[in-house]
Amino acid sequence: MKIRLAEIGDLSRINDIYNTFVEKSTATFDTQPTSIEQREEWFAQHGGIYPVLVAEEKEVMGWGSLSPFSQRPAYRFTVEHSIYVAEEYQRQGIGTRLLEELMARAIEGGFHTMVARITGENQASVNLHKKYGFEQVGLLKEVGYKFGRWLDVIYMQKILSRG
Repeated sequence: MKIRLAEIGDLSRINDIYNTFVEKSTATFDTQPTSIEQREEWFAQHGGIYPVLVAEEKEVMGWGSLSPFSQRPAYRFTVEHSIYVAEEYQRQGIGTRLLEELMARAIEGGFHTMVARITGENQASVNLHKKYGFEQVGLLKEVGYKFGRWLDVIYMQKILSRG
């Protein structure tokens, strides 16, 4: 498996993976599928210290990205990340590899801390983040509503540098 920077030609597959989560999962709080035009706009906002990565073998199996945590200047050393692995490739270490590479890219980009927002019922993601030293720093109760039920959001954080 190869982890590489995403290219414009990957956007259809990235979008398909994401939209499966929109339609079948609470891993994202989006409730309507994302159009390819929306995905292209999202992709244009990434690059440099905010990469989009893909895990690929014969096809793109998953993707991850770094995004600004907030647009306010004092947050400039904090980054939020996302990871999505296609249903048929889950539990094969792809999320682990993407998280490892995102952490390395965040350090290279000069970020001090990484933040993850995880749906309260996504124990696999919580466990993955704990394995890499992320700590739960917050819990927002019943802030999302999807599939007829209220959902919690867990905030997890990892300090990357102590300087």
